[in-house]
Amino acid sequence: MILDKKYWQDRYVNDSTGWDLGHVSSPMKRIIDSIENKELSILIPGAGNAHEAQYLIEKGFTDITVLDIAREPLDELAHRISNDSSVKIVNEDFFNHEGFYDLILEQTFFCALDPSLREKYVVKANELLNDYGCLEGVLFDFKDNRETPPFSGSLDEYIDLFQEKFDILKLERCLFSESSRKNKELVIKIKKNGK
Repeated sequence: MILDKKYWQDRYVNDSTGWDLGHVSSPMKRIIDSIENKELSILIPGAGNAHEAQYLIEKGFTDITVLDIAREPLDELAHRISNDSSVKIVNEDFFNHEGFYDLILEQTFFCALDPSLREKYVVKANELLNDYGCLEGVLFDFKDNRETPPFSGSLDEYIDLFQEKFDILKLERCLFSESSRKNKELVIKIKKNGK
């Protein structure tokens, strides 16, 4: 299976998006609510329907970039937010994206990528962050040998993966997951360490 632009576009066109809760998730809402600086430049990679972006707008954030390889959810988002000037919508592969951000919000994207791309993700996220910028959000944590997304991962794997390029500020069991994801998520907050 090739997890390319066509694959993801087809998932949205065929309404095969079981990961989409239809609203900002509880952990992402808590993370966003804890951010005081509304002028941070924020990237949401693999944003899909980008409920996080809508919530950021509601909370007064002014510099949000929504990125997805599939066009369908981005068109829907543009319709929902009426091209709000706070949000830049980018239809592009994460690994080709260029820019600099204070914060990357991670919600389901990392675990949707083929696991062979995880080291490349760490490098790219590091490149996209300003000095001492953070990546914050949730990662799936469950044991499974799935052949389709979302792919499994574990605390130890994530520590090994991120610790060279990031300072791990928080990587722990999520205690406020949605019921369908209870005991399957870790909260992550890591800071670019400048190495």
